[in-house]
Amino acid sequence: MKVVFFIIFYLLIFCFPVFAEDNISDLKKEIIVLYNTNKIREAYSLISKIPEDKRDAEIWLLAGNITQDYGKSTDAEFLFQKAISIEPKNYKAYYNLGTLYLKEEKFNSAIENYKLCIKNNKEFAYAWNNLGLSYYGLEEYSKAKSAFMRAISYKSTEADFYYNLACTYKKLKNKKQAEKMIKIYNKLKEQK
Repeated sequence: MKVVFFIIFYLLIFCFPVFAEDNISDLKKEIIVLYNTNKIREAYSLISKIPEDKRDAEIWLLAGNITQDYGKSTDAEFLFQKAISIEPKNYKAYYNLGTLYLKEEKFNSAIENYKLCIKNNKEFAYAWNNLGLSYYGLEEYSKAKSAFMRAISYKSTEADFYYNLACTYKKLKNKKQAEKMIKIYNKLKEQK
């Protein structure tokens, strides 16, 4: 009887945590697949099965994405910040926070988060582009131009970057450059 008790005790103490971590890892993989196949409700349901203290930054980020998809910006903001608190160099969480603020026209907050995103991933072209959009929203067109040019330097095939730069050149009263960017934009759109 004592031997059986000892074996059960041993299994509970030493093996159960390993099983629990494996289970969380499997759940995480399933959540990512569900999210990537646009089965958002199912993905969120699985996230709720993971205890909060066992969620890593990626799980918090996914929860924030799903919450944002449902239009709950305040909750998404909290969840993105949870991801950052666990992994302070999580550029995706900063990017998503910036995008949330950009949509709400909180341009200064968006800029702050895009800069943190870029600090952790300097070549993330979409962060540079959205940084430019944030500056554009503040009517800081020279800074917007610089950010759009950086975005293009990292991803020269993204048509929208050229369109944003064309609009910025127009605001800077540089018609020739604006027209040049529109031509590139149209060419890239035709290629897609």
